[in-house]
Amino acid sequence: MSDDHTHVQEFFGSRAADWDRRFPDDGPAYAAAVAELGLLPGDRVLDAGCGTGRALTPLRAAVGPSGLALGADLTPAMLRAAVRAGRDRDGRLLLADVAALPLRSRSLDAVFAAGLIAHLPDPAGNLRELARVVRPGGVLALFHPIGRAALAARQGRQLTPGDLRAEPNLRPLLAGSGWNTTAYIDEDARFLALAVRAG
Repeated sequence: MSDDHTHVQEFFGSRAADWDRRFPDDGPAYAAAVAELGLLPGDRVLDAGCGTGRALTPLRAAVGPSGLALGADLTPAMLRAAVRAGRDRDGRLLLADVAALPLRSRSLDAVFAAGLIAHLPDPAGNLRELARVVRPGGVLALFHPIGRAALAARQGRQLTPGDLRAEPNLRPLLAGSGWNTTAYIDEDARFLALAVRAG
């Protein structure tokens, strides 16, 4: 986990220009994860930590022209890359920290967060902030286009019992942050945890 916004901005800022080229085959995994949210036309959804906005196209397709798709990221270079890729046409981009979103309470139906949780300085507090902006019964998807073991291998590290995304750690973290876990999938080809905002 990062405890420093500058570190996160430096890490992602230096990789923004070629991020999509590094992971060219993730599109179908993003689309499948977005489908799991069960969005309806007219819904309002946030891609939290949107990066280059790879989820915005399937999110826009799910909510339709009457819905709202937002992408929020802390790193200006990632948002510029999203604009260069034309993804600003699919959703409104916000330079924002998920610790203090510039959104009204209970204003969204869902939050999609790809690869975000490991970069949160205060996971419990940040997940509470995501719960704040979602209506009761709204949905959160924590996603990664590859599973925990595959990601650890890619990064040259071992999985540890303290891994935040491990089910025994993630379920209570979500519960303590205002979310009820409804699904947990950790396969080589994807990681997906779905949760519903408690009443």
